[in-house]
Amino acid sequence: MTVGIKKWLGLLCLLAAPAAVMAQACPDKNLMYWQAFPPGGESDLSARHQQVVLKKRCAAIETIIQYKAGAGGALMWTQMNSLPGDGVNVVGINLPHIVFQPIEGEVQYKTADITPVFWFHYTPDILVVPVSSPYKTFAEFLAAAKATPGKMNLGGSGLNSANHAAHERMNAAFGVKSTYVPYKGTGDMALAVVGAQIDGAMTYTPFAITNRSKVRPLAVAMERRHPLMPDVPTFKELGVDWVDGAYRGIGVPKSTPPEARKRMSDLFLALNNDAEMKDLAAKNGFELVNVGVEQMDGFMRERTRVYTEGARMLGLGKK
Repeated sequence: MTVGIKKWLGLLCLLAAPAAVMAQACPDKNLMYWQAFPPGGESDLSARHQQVVLKKRCAAIETIIQYKAGAGGALMWTQMNSLPGDGVNVVGINLPHIVFQPIEGEVQYKTADITPVFWFHYTPDILVVPVSSPYKTFAEFLAAAKATPGKMNLGGSGLNSANHAAHERMNAAFGVKSTYVPYKGTGDMALAVVGAQIDGAMTYTPFAITNRSKVRPLAVAMERRHPLMPDVPTFKELGVDWVDGAYRGIGVPKSTPPEARKRMSDLFLALNNDAEMKDLAAKNGFELVNVGVEQMDGFMRERTRVYTEGARMLGLGKK
């Protein structure tokens, strides 16, 4: 065999390798993607992004998104281990929800019952008010909240969730008393905020970005200002060391074999590395992260420790 042919065959193998890897990563059946929150929120939006990119990469299968919303996600998470462990049933999961809710003790699952296989993005906390609100700045909002303790109503997605924790954190950090109003999900909350039925919401950056003409963001929990909202100050600029939000990922039933967990982890990593996914995430305010099965144990230990301490400080587990 000549050197030229060897080089050509080597190049062909290199070109074919990504396709082969992707072909192996594609499920052999339709992906059953269960959502713990109603349509219209960040979890649903991210699943729709993944559905589009997965169809491009794995044309032979469909991503079937199904909803079982209730109890701030706990309804689905309580039942997820009853799903088939066939490698194609996956469930959207959230942090800190799956740590906070069991600490509160009003759900029928424990954190250890959840089997995460990939965390795919992160959304920072943000305080918003309706665009019709009289509060143009965080300082104006803060003054009103202090003047009328307990009368300011702020919506959020779920009880004992990232939004709930952020609301309590804001009250404690700035010495105010506002009332948290939980909704099944961000989609359900949207009408209340946009319609000025409540005073505002402690939510996530994607909500502020996708509703930019309908709500006014006042402060965001990031290290630096968000590039799509350069006029919105960070809580750090306002004097509070607050950089936090929610992680979203996928989990599987505990009966799912390790090799199937790894295949799903690799698949979602490939989706996150896709140029279209990166573009969709950037446009909608999602911060992509890649935490797969190899890093999962350490990541969950660290996050569980942080959120357990946070719950204690915020009193979320006290009756």
